[in-house]
Amino acid sequence: MTRIDLSQLTTEARNPRTMQLDALSTLELVAVMNDEDRQVAEAVRHELPRIAAAIDAIAGRMHKGGRLVYCGAGTSGRLGVLDAVECAPTFSASPEQVLGLIAGGHGAIHKAVEGAEDSEALAAADLRALGIGPKDIVVGIAASGRTPYVLGALHTAKVAGALTVAVVCNRGSAVAAAAQLPIEVVSGPEVLTGSTRLKAGTATKMVLNMLSTGAFIRLNKVYGNLMVDLQATNDKLKARAVRIVAEAAGCDAATAAAVLLRCDGEVKAAIVAQQKHTEPHVARTLLFTHDGSVRAALAAP
Repeated sequence: MTRIDLSQLTTEARNPRTMQLDALSTLELVAVMNDEDRQVAEAVRHELPRIAAAIDAIAGRMHKGGRLVYCGAGTSGRLGVLDAVECAPTFSASPEQVLGLIAGGHGAIHKAVEGAEDSEALAAADLRALGIGPKDIVVGIAASGRTPYVLGALHTAKVAGALTVAVVCNRGSAVAAAAQLPIEVVSGPEVLTGSTRLKAGTATKMVLNMLSTGAFIRLNKVYGNLMVDLQATNDKLKARAVRIVAEAAGCDAATAAAVLLRCDGEVKAAIVAQQKHTEPHVARTLLFTHDGSVRAALAAP
């Protein structure tokens, strides 16, 4: 069995502010957790230039048909899967456009798969099964920065010519060194020593939210702060689609619902059709001509 040295990892250090955690009252316990969580957003702030650079690079490849693939183990892998699956309803992304790979496969989302994260070969096989290539982006997620599965994913992606991004919570890690665009969010020692589902998990989720949301904004999936490419697959989302058209087009809900109906539920087309007083097919042509940008389509003569 390989001996693993965790002594140099910030995420494994004991937090001097929580040494008496088990002796605190419940109110004191949640207060100290809240105080620690306040530090996470500031840790993310330090990495904003790197996050922005990653967003632009991701969007550039996705614009050419590339896929965004998250790879991680345990909490990191589950956060990647969570972000991936939520892109479809939010941005009408195809299920193949944003993918989440977790060490141990689908079953590991619900239950730990012993030893899966220790295999670089497993990650290589998972990526080869996807046919990873030069258009794609692989984001390796590892709070520790040393997870073999993630290292295997990044090495395989690099050989295939894919863009590689790392999201880690320790400085100077092997995972960061293996990526072209490393993002190192040092969220500090956990409230509960080594439990990286806490601050490190929160930091990771914040970064992944930025990467996917930022990339899809650059891909013209957003108008103002409205999700104009959502999939209205239930009553709540259908009501949201009506509200979005009403807000963007400056009309009442009844008018918005009517134009949405004429546009077969396509929010972008409904906004352009209503604003420019034109037919759905003309609105779609304008959007196609301007790469799906509502703003550009509305500004067109």
